[in-house]
Amino acid sequence: MSMTRQSSPGTAAVPVHRAARTNFRQMPAGVLARSYPRGMHIGLHVHPEAQLLYAPEGLMQVGTPEGCWFVPPERAVWLPPRTQHTVDVLADLEMRALLIEATQLAAHEEAARLNRPFVVTVAPLLREVILGAFADDTGPALRRLLTDVALHQLPAAEDPGSFMPMPTDPRARRVAEMVLADPRCDTGLADLASRAGASMRTISRLFPAQTGLTFKAWRQRARISASLPLLGRGDLSVKQVSARLGFAGVAAFSHAFRQVTGRKASEMAAHGRGARSAHRQQLP
Repeated sequence: MSMTRQSSPGTAAVPVHRAARTNFRQMPAGVLARSYPRGMHIGLHVHPEAQLLYAPEGLMQVGTPEGCWFVPPERAVWLPPRTQHTVDVLADLEMRALLIEATQLAAHEEAARLNRPFVVTVAPLLREVILGAFADDTGPALRRLLTDVALHQLPAAEDPGSFMPMPTDPRARRVAEMVLADPRCDTGLADLASRAGASMRTISRLFPAQTGLTFKAWRQRARISASLPLLGRGDLSVKQVSARLGFAGVAAFSHAFRQVTGRKASEMAAHGRGARSAHRQQLP
C-alpha cells in the first residue's frame, strides 16, 4: 500500500468524524468497535477526541501528513485530538478504539508526553486494559479508569520502528514520491536527485536529517510497504512478491519484512490466502 501526499493542515477542509454518528453498532461512550474488509480506505479526516487505535485481528496502515505506520495486532496507534489521518486496511480488520475527550486528556499527568501521534507495542497488560474497556459488564467509571491506565503505559511503550516518515523538503519529498510510485524501480539516487532538482549529496543529507533514515533504508521500507497489499491479496506467494519488488531473494525480503513490520511475511501471505478462501466460500 503506497502512501500518497496528504493535505497540509489549513490548506483544505478536513472532515471531522464523530464516533457517535458513525458507529456501525451501538457502543458505550468512550469506545468504538468496527470490522473492516481488506482493501478498505478511510480518507484524510480528524476526530475531536484523542484515539488509541488497536486491532486484535488484521493489519492496517495509518497515515498522517508526516508519514505512516504499519499496525499489526502487536501494536496500537496513539492519535491526539484533531490529528489528520488516514486508514488503509491491509488484512481483514477488527478495530477497537478508545476515545478520550480532550478535557480528560488535558487533565492526565502524562498529557505532556501524549501531544503527538506515535505507535506503541501492545504488551499483555495493555492488551487486556484495552479489551477490558469493551466488556459488557464494564461501566462508565471503570471504563474511564481503564483508559487512564492505558494512557499511563503509552509513552514508555513507544515503538518508532514501524514508522515510515516523509521528508519535508520539497526536493527530498519529490524523490520519496518517485520511489513510492514505483517501489521496484532501481534508479540510482543520483538520477532521482537530478529529476528532483537537487544533488545526490543534498538528498543524502536531507533524508536522515528529516526522516531519521538513510535513503537506502527508507527505500527498503517503501518496498515493504508496497508488499503488504500484495501479500494480503492471497494469490501471490512470498517468492513472487519478493521478486516483483526487486529483492535479491526470499531470505532478504523476509528479513526486511520482519524488521519493518514485526511479523513474518509467510504469516501475512497465509492470512491473505485464508481470507481469499473464505471470501470465495461466501460467494453465491
